[in-house]
Amino acid sequence: MLHVEFTVEPFVEGHPGPHVTAAVGAVESVGGEVEFGPFGTTCSVPDEAMPDVVAELVRAAFANGATHVTMHVAKGAA
Repeated sequence: MLHVEFTVEPFVEGHPGPHVTAAVGAVESVGGEVEFGPFGTTCSVPDEAMPDVVAELVRAAFANGATHVTMHVAKGAA
């Protein structure tokens, strides 16, 4: 299992814009289990799904107004 933590900017505490919600929805649409947090969002996916998850996340975020996407991918526990 791979874990990705991501932040989509611009960041407005307590008010995720469409750039954030679209990225979360994209991850969920390709099978990612998302935990939406106050400072970052995490998901866990099988190793083979990670390329699709990352591609869809970035595509959706920028298509909906993101200015920056930060991501950290790790093997094992998040």
